Amino acid sequence: MSGKHVAVLMGGISSERPVSLSSGNACADALEGEGFRVSRIDVDRNVAAVLADLRPDVAFNALHGPYGEDGAIQGILEYLQIPYTHSGVLASALAMDKGRAKSVAAAAGIPVADGRVMDRHEIGAQHPMQPPYVVKPVSEGSSFGVVIVREGQSHPPQVLGSSDWRYGDRVMVERYVAGRELTCGVMDGEALGVTEIVPLSGAFYDYDAKYVAGGSKHVIPAEISPNIYQKIQRLAVKAHQAMGCRGVSRSDFRFDDTVSGEGELVWLEINTQPGMTPTSLVPEMAAHAGRSFGELVRWMVEDASCSR
Repeated sequence: MSGKHVAVLMGGISSERPVSLSSGNACADALEGEGFRVSRIDVDRNVAAVLADLRPDVAFNALHGPYGEDGAIQGILEYLQIPYTHSGVLASALAMDKGRAKSVAAAAGIPVADGRVMDRHEIGAQHPMQPPYVVKPVSEGSSFGVVIVREGQSHPPQVLGSSDWRYGDRVMVERYVAGRELTCGVMDGEALGVTEIVPLSGAFYDYDAKYVAGGSKHVIPAEISPNIYQKIQRLAVKAHQAMGCRGVSRSDFRFDDTVSGEGELVWLEINTQPGMTPTSLVPEMAAHAGRSFGELVRWMVEDASCSR
């Protein structure tokens, strides 16, 4: 594949644009180091015309958020018949919708927290469920718009009814699960290692904890019992398969080890376009498995296809 022309799609128009630019440039640098001819495309609404004119051999999708990981760009690439990395149209759209993805996961026997999808305007003066609970947009990533309602809080978060809210009207209201933040990547249908994420700036793994250097500590392999470690790996693969994912995905979990027995393990969501920044999790998992960043992105290009 060396010498092939790879268009790295980055930027885009979602809230996650800065993260995507960081991911895309890191991947483009690594692909050039692997001998590929690389074009860096800062994606806008003219992307179909740009790609039709450029005609790359492969599109490396480094976009995040709406229009990048929700099936939209995947549909354009299918129409143009340009092989592309990561999941296809259906899996991307399904995984991006947290409510529908959760329903599919539950039907596959994956443990999820109680919750429901609501219109944010329906959440008025009364709590939609007993606190503590979490409210999050159904179709955003990088923790944008996530609000934790603590026990004893007198009313729902007022930001949900504000004109300043920028994350769509459909939100997921979900029981808050205390405990440890764990995540597991899947590559080529097989689980990578399990990482524990320890936010250093607070109790919540928010945007800064994810992307600012020193915002969190990643512990791989996670220091949990072998039973829970292997269970997370099995569930990550099961979620990957249930959603119809291809290439690389990453599933996030909460594990409350204060509950009697083995504790409570809950699947939160699946990411079909995991971050590929210097502080991102999947590159660390691949490195832990003995695969360099260059080898990881090369494999992703070699795995690219249409009709996924």
